[in-house]
Amino acid sequence: MSWVFLTGSLVYKLKKPVCRPFLDLTTPDKRRHNCEEELRLNRRLAGDVYLRVLPLRVDQRGEPTLEADGEIVDWLVEMKQLPAADMLNERIWQGRVGDDEIVAVADRLSVFYQAQPPQIADGVAYIRHIRTESRINRALLLQPRFGLDRAETIAMLDRVDALVRRWIPTIRDRIARGQIIEGHGDLRPEHVCLTHPPIIIDCLEFDRHMRLLDPYDEVGYLGLECGFMGAGWIKPLLLAELEKSIGHRPDPRLLATYAAFRATLRARICVAHLIDPDPMERQRWPGEARRYLALAAEECLMAEG
Repeated sequence: MSWVFLTGSLVYKLKKPVCRPFLDLTTPDKRRHNCEEELRLNRRLAGDVYLRVLPLRVDQRGEPTLEADGEIVDWLVEMKQLPAADMLNERIWQGRVGDDEIVAVADRLSVFYQAQPPQIADGVAYIRHIRTESRINRALLLQPRFGLDRAETIAMLDRVDALVRRWIPTIRDRIARGQIIEGHGDLRPEHVCLTHPPIIIDCLEFDRHMRLLDPYDEVGYLGLECGFMGAGWIKPLLLAELEKSIGHRPDPRLLATYAAFRATLRARICVAHLIDPDPMERQRWPGEARRYLALAAEECLMAEG
């Protein structure tokens, strides 16, 4: 949804004029608002990395410029460029992640979660989000053009839906107890920088309802993605550290249900790349979708136990 320009010291993000069911960026004013929300929300976990929203102008020669003169044609988010080699996904690939660094990430997230007000009145949006995304998962993953085994995929999605239905009363109870908060919304290894202290970027800025969630779901999702990359030891450490700080750890079967839902969601995101007219890495996505569905099956077994 954005073009990102790296300069070595600074990053500029320019929103694409796209319209999606969950997002409308079709006018400069809408893109400016989205930039302002990105700046506001990401400053919660990324400190001074997110610098400002600034206008993109066109000078008298018709060239784009960041200078003060010229007609404003769009808006940019300006950020400091983080060291690529210290992003968690890169560190995992390189085998350079230590327990202390993961504990520091969990501690940073715990402080963040404890500062967020309980979403008792709005928390039901979390349940609606899970149900809505599950319907979209089914609609996309069952399209024949993506080449997934239809019977196996239906069986998997049915299992996940049944598990979600089973745990809805418990999730409602967690909402009533103030254990649902407004989180990051897209917590993945490529959004975590292992500096000291760690920096967490790229919050989901365009829909508050998608940020209303159980912290254990969000942290479990980060751990799931680390496990997908071969670092399965990170998830239990993250969850254990989170429990030390905020308590109220859910039943392991609910944690596995969260993970099964997230894995099917990731499978859907994989195949969604193929909707683009000219997708990057076309051959990559069907295989990754199958891997995520296999991971969902493993989590279902734990949730059903």
